[in-house]
Amino acid sequence: MRDAAQKRGYYVCRKEKTAVKLETRGLCFCYEGKQVLEKIDFSVKEGEFVSLLGPSGCGKSTLLNILAGILPVQKGEILVDGQPVKGLSSHFAYMPQQDLLLPWKTILSNVCLYGRLHRSEEQARELALSSMEVFGLKGYENRYPRELSGGMRQRAAFLRTALCEADILLLDEPFGALDVITRGEMQDWLLSMRARLGRTTLLVTHDIEEAIYLSDRILVLGGSPAEIRKEIVVEGYQRDREWLFAQRELYGEIYYFLKGESKR
Repeated sequence: MRDAAQKRGYYVCRKEKTAVKLETRGLCFCYEGKQVLEKIDFSVKEGEFVSLLGPSGCGKSTLLNILAGILPVQKGEILVDGQPVKGLSSHFAYMPQQDLLLPWKTILSNVCLYGRLHRSEEQARELALSSMEVFGLKGYENRYPRELSGGMRQRAAFLRTALCEADILLLDEPFGALDVITRGEMQDWLLSMRARLGRTTLLVTHDIEEAIYLSDRILVLGGSPAEIRKEIVVEGYQRDREWLFAQRELYGEIYYFLKGESKR
């Protein structure tokens, strides 16, 4: 997978994105008397891939949990297509770091869970089976999670998320538990899937290279309470590992900014 990426590169489709898909205004969150997030304002355009980057414990996952409706909006508002959203919403599909596959169910049954709840089981199976090859899971439909590698389990979890009828994907460090080689292969795979999925995506990560490689823009969180301290536009329409290795200046800029934030 990695060699193929290096030979041809992946094209990052950048349409003339003018419509704002997701917007937050003045989001604040307090936990056990401590202010965690302070006046979080940002927007994500239709089809855009944006990474939330920051030091561990700065509130990135908390922000994603608020968007997903797992945590309440204490102050501020969330808008999708210009309309306020509160609590759990069908606009969002959330993928945590752990794959959370049910060990007693086959891969096909796992990825069909959403479909079985929201549409007919037969329709869910047809849609899942038609997607197996694209997600690198063809031939593993009737295997169990314990029989798959970590990377394959994450692809199954990603397929389950992608099959949700949601227009915004929330990815909370989905590759963080993988070894460095498998993580790199999964990043290559996700980059190759971006145009095919065509979804607005918000990725939480603490990996600078991952953020650069996958994103249209990077939002850097910092401070205590956390706020958005920096916005970075990532240029580059055709990306591969060689392109990524050439981004040392950008990596250094982000690294030293984060290092400065951690000392505040």
